[in-house]
Amino acid sequence: MGLNFNLKHEKIMINLLGKANSKLQKTEIEFGVKIFNFSIPAGNDKKSGKITCPFAAGCLKLCYAKKGNYRFNSVEKGMSYRYELSKTENFVELIDKTIKKVKTDKQIYIRIHDSGDFYSPAYFAKWLQIASLNPSVRFYAYTKSHSFIRGNFDIPENMDLIFSLGSKNDQLIDLDNERHARIFDSLQELESNGYFDASVYDLNATKWISENKKVGLIIH
Repeated sequence: MGLNFNLKHEKIMINLLGKANSKLQKTEIEFGVKIFNFSIPAGNDKKSGKITCPFAAGCLKLCYAKKGNYRFNSVEKGMSYRYELSKTENFVELIDKTIKKVKTDKQIYIRIHDSGDFYSPAYFAKWLQIASLNPSVRFYAYTKSHSFIRGNFDIPENMDLIFSLGSKNDQLIDLDNERHARIFDSLQELESNGYFDASVYDLNATKWISENKKVGLIIH
Protein backbone atom coordinates (compact mmCIF):
# COMPACT_ATOMS: atom_id res chain seq x y z
CA MET A 1 0.00 0.00 0.00
CA GLY A 2 1.96 3.00 -1.23
CA LEU A 3 1.90 6.73 -0.67
CA ASN A 4 -0.29 7.44 -3.72
CA PHE A 5 -2.94 5.03 -2.43
CA ASN A 6 -2.99 6.73 0.96
CA LEU A 7 -3.11 10.27 -0.39
CA LYS A 8 -5.96 9.25 -2.67
CA HIS A 9 -7.88 8.37 0.50
CA GLU A 10 -6.92 11.51 2.39
CA LYS A 11 -10.60 12.40 2.87
CA ILE A 12 -11.00 9.16 4.83
CA MET A 13 -7.98 10.09 6.92
CA ILE A 14 -9.50 13.45 7.81
CA ASN A 15 -12.71 11.69 8.84
CA LEU A 16 -10.67 9.50 11.21
CA LEU A 17 -10.32 12.50 13.47
CA GLY A 18 -13.94 12.31 14.57
CA LYS A 19 -16.07 11.48 17.59
CA ALA A 20 -16.44 7.74 17.99
CA ASN A 21 -19.19 7.72 20.59
CA SER A 22 -21.42 9.82 22.83
CA LYS A 23 -19.05 9.48 25.78
CA LEU A 24 -16.36 11.47 23.98
CA GLN A 25 -18.89 14.12 23.02
CA LYS A 26 -20.02 14.48 26.64
CA THR A 27 -16.40 14.75 27.71
CA GLU A 28 -15.73 17.52 25.19
CA ILE A 29 -18.59 19.58 26.57
CA GLU A 30 -17.69 18.96 30.20
CA PHE A 31 -14.03 19.99 29.84
CA GLY A 32 -14.24 22.44 26.94
CA VAL A 33 -11.76 20.51 24.80
CA LYS A 34 -11.60 18.88 21.38
CA ILE A 35 -11.30 15.08 21.28
CA PHE A 36 -10.56 12.91 18.25
CA ASN A 37 -9.94 9.21 17.99
CA PHE A 38 -8.34 6.51 15.89
CA SER A 39 -9.91 3.04 15.94
CA ILE A 40 -9.09 -0.35 14.50
CA PRO A 41 -11.06 -3.63 14.75
CA ALA A 42 -11.49 -5.11 18.22
CA GLY A 43 -9.97 -8.55 18.76
CA ASN A 44 -9.10 -9.28 15.17
CA ASP A 45 -9.49 -7.84 11.70
CA LYS A 46 -12.19 -9.78 9.86
CA LYS A 47 -10.71 -9.02 6.45
CA SER A 48 -7.19 -10.27 7.13
CA GLY A 49 -7.78 -12.42 10.20
CA LYS A 50 -4.87 -10.69 11.97
CA ILE A 51 -5.03 -10.25 15.75
CA THR A 52 -5.48 -6.63 16.85
CA CYS A 53 -5.76 -7.18 20.62
CA PRO A 54 -2.94 -9.68 21.28
CA PHE A 55 -3.24 -9.69 25.08
CA ALA A 56 -7.01 -9.64 25.46
CA ALA A 57 -8.56 -12.37 27.59
CA GLY A 58 -12.15 -12.74 28.75
CA CYS A 59 -12.88 -9.11 27.89
CA LEU A 60 -13.53 -10.02 24.26
CA LYS A 61 -16.84 -11.63 25.23
CA LEU A 62 -18.02 -8.37 26.81
CA CYS A 63 -16.28 -5.89 24.49
CA TYR A 64 -18.50 -2.89 23.71
CA ALA A 65 -16.64 -2.45 20.41
CA LYS A 66 -18.21 -5.68 19.17
CA LYS A 67 -21.74 -4.41 19.75
CA GLY A 68 -24.15 -1.77 18.47
CA ASN A 69 -22.90 0.69 15.87
CA TYR A 70 -19.53 -1.06 15.73
CA ARG A 71 -21.24 -3.93 13.90
CA PHE A 72 -22.40 -1.79 10.99
CA ASN A 73 -20.75 -2.83 7.76
CA SER A 74 -19.51 0.70 7.01
CA VAL A 75 -17.96 1.00 10.46
CA GLU A 76 -16.24 -2.38 10.20
CA LYS A 77 -14.84 -1.48 6.79
CA GLY A 78 -13.55 1.82 8.12
CA MET A 79 -11.77 0.20 11.04
CA SER A 80 -10.28 -2.46 8.77
CA TYR A 81 -9.02 0.29 6.46
CA ARG A 82 -7.37 2.08 9.39
CA TYR A 83 -5.75 -1.15 10.52
CA GLU A 84 -4.24 -1.71 7.08
CA LEU A 85 -3.14 1.91 6.97
CA SER A 86 -1.44 1.59 10.35
CA LYS A 87 0.91 -1.04 8.90
CA THR A 88 2.20 1.21 6.10
CA GLU A 89 5.42 3.19 6.09
CA ASN A 90 3.42 6.39 5.53
CA PHE A 91 1.22 6.05 8.60
CA VAL A 92 3.13 8.52 10.81
CA GLU A 93 3.33 11.10 8.04
CA LEU A 94 -0.37 10.91 7.23
CA ILE A 95 -1.63 11.04 10.82
CA ASP A 96 0.73 13.93 11.56
CA LYS A 97 -0.51 15.78 8.49
CA THR A 98 -4.13 15.20 9.52
CA ILE A 99 -3.58 16.48 13.06
CA LYS A 100 -1.89 19.63 11.81
CA LYS A 101 -4.96 20.43 9.66
CA VAL A 102 -7.16 20.77 12.74
CA LYS A 103 -8.17 24.37 13.41
CA THR A 104 -9.26 25.02 16.99
CA ASP A 105 -8.28 27.17 19.96
CA LYS A 106 -9.18 24.34 22.37
CA GLN A 107 -6.84 21.77 23.88
CA ILE A 108 -6.73 18.78 21.52
CA TYR A 109 -6.86 15.23 22.83
CA ILE A 110 -6.55 12.09 20.72
CA ARG A 111 -7.96 8.85 22.07
CA ILE A 112 -5.93 6.09 20.48
CA HIS A 113 -8.29 3.12 20.04
CA ASP A 114 -11.80 3.30 21.36
CA SER A 115 -11.61 -0.07 19.59
CA GLY A 116 -8.54 -2.28 19.17
CA ASP A 117 -5.14 -2.04 20.82
CA PHE A 118 -1.42 -1.68 20.15
CA TYR A 119 -0.90 -4.94 18.30
CA SER A 120 2.92 -4.80 18.06
CA PRO A 121 5.92 -2.83 19.39
CA ALA A 122 6.50 -1.39 15.91
CA TYR A 123 2.95 -0.07 15.76
CA PHE A 124 3.21 1.44 19.24
CA ALA A 125 6.47 3.14 18.21
CA LYS A 126 4.63 4.87 15.38
CA TRP A 127 2.27 6.52 17.83
CA LEU A 128 5.24 7.65 19.91
CA GLN A 129 6.60 9.35 16.81
CA ILE A 130 3.26 11.01 16.14
CA ALA A 131 3.06 12.27 19.73
CA SER A 132 6.60 13.63 19.55
CA LEU A 133 5.75 15.52 16.35
CA ASN A 134 2.74 17.12 18.06
CA PRO A 135 3.87 18.16 21.57
CA SER A 136 0.87 20.45 22.17
CA VAL A 137 -1.60 17.62 21.51
CA ARG A 138 -2.40 15.14 24.29
CA PHE A 139 -2.64 11.45 23.39
CA TYR A 140 -4.09 8.74 25.60
CA ALA A 141 -5.05 5.09 25.37
CA TYR A 142 -6.33 2.18 27.40
CA THR A 143 -4.13 -0.80 26.62
CA LYS A 144 -3.55 -4.42 27.54
CA SER A 145 -0.23 -4.46 25.66
CA HIS A 146 1.71 -3.23 28.69
CA SER A 147 3.99 -6.28 28.72
CA PHE A 148 5.90 -5.08 25.65
CA ILE A 149 5.54 -1.37 26.44
CA ARG A 150 6.73 -1.17 30.03
CA GLY A 151 10.45 -0.45 30.29
CA ASN A 152 11.05 -0.66 26.55
CA PHE A 153 9.97 2.83 25.47
CA ASP A 154 10.32 6.40 26.66
CA ILE A 155 6.78 7.74 26.91
CA PRO A 156 6.56 11.48 26.08
CA GLU A 157 4.86 13.86 28.53
CA ASN A 158 1.96 14.42 26.13
CA MET A 159 1.00 10.73 26.14
CA ASP A 160 -0.82 8.85 28.88
CA LEU A 161 -1.41 5.09 29.02
CA ILE A 162 -3.99 3.36 31.17
CA PHE A 163 -3.19 -0.34 31.60
CA SER A 164 -6.43 -2.32 31.46
CA LEU A 165 -7.07 -5.27 33.74
CA GLY A 166 -8.59 -8.29 32.05
CA SER A 167 -5.53 -9.21 30.01
CA LYS A 168 -3.33 -12.28 29.88
CA ASN A 169 -0.73 -10.34 31.87
CA ASP A 170 -2.68 -8.77 34.73
CA GLN A 171 -0.11 -9.98 37.23
CA LEU A 172 2.47 -7.60 35.76
CA ILE A 173 0.53 -4.45 36.67
CA ASP A 174 1.64 -2.59 39.79
CA LEU A 175 -1.80 -1.71 41.14
CA ASP A 176 -0.39 0.88 43.55
CA ASN A 177 1.93 2.78 41.23
CA GLU A 178 0.80 2.27 37.62
CA ARG A 179 -2.26 3.93 36.13
CA HIS A 180 -4.70 1.16 35.39
CA ALA A 181 -8.40 0.53 34.77
CA ARG A 182 -10.72 -1.98 36.39
CA ILE A 183 -14.35 -2.74 35.51
CA PHE A 184 -16.99 -2.79 38.27
CA ASP A 185 -20.66 -3.74 38.44
CA SER A 186 -21.72 -0.53 40.19
CA LEU A 187 -20.55 2.95 41.17
CA GLN A 188 -20.78 2.01 44.84
CA GLU A 189 -18.43 -0.93 44.34
CA LEU A 190 -16.07 1.21 42.28
CA GLU A 191 -15.79 3.97 44.88
CA SER A 192 -15.57 1.61 47.87
CA ASN A 193 -12.46 0.10 46.29
CA GLY A 194 -10.79 3.51 45.98
CA TYR A 195 -11.18 3.96 42.21
CA PHE A 196 -11.98 7.19 40.35
CA ASP A 197 -14.98 6.95 38.04
CA ALA A 198 -14.28 7.41 34.31
CA SER A 199 -17.53 5.87 33.11
CA VAL A 200 -19.18 9.12 32.03
CA TYR A 201 -16.26 11.39 31.16
CA ASP A 202 -13.42 9.74 29.28
CA LEU A 203 -10.70 12.17 30.34
CA ASN A 204 -11.25 11.26 34.00
CA ALA A 205 -9.02 8.27 33.24
CA THR A 206 -6.02 10.45 32.40
CA LYS A 207 -3.22 12.03 34.40
CA TRP A 208 -4.27 15.49 33.23
CA ILE A 209 -7.55 15.27 35.14
CA SER A 210 -6.98 12.89 38.04
CA GLU A 211 -3.96 12.07 40.21
CA ASN A 212 -5.69 8.85 41.25
CA LYS A 213 -4.07 6.10 39.19
CA LYS A 214 -6.92 3.72 39.96
CA VAL A 215 -9.41 4.21 37.14
CA GLY A 216 -12.83 2.66 37.49
CA LEU A 217 -15.35 1.84 34.78
CA ILE A 218 -18.89 0.53 35.25
CA ILE A 219 -19.74 -2.40 33.03
CA HIS A 220 -22.13 -1.67 30.16
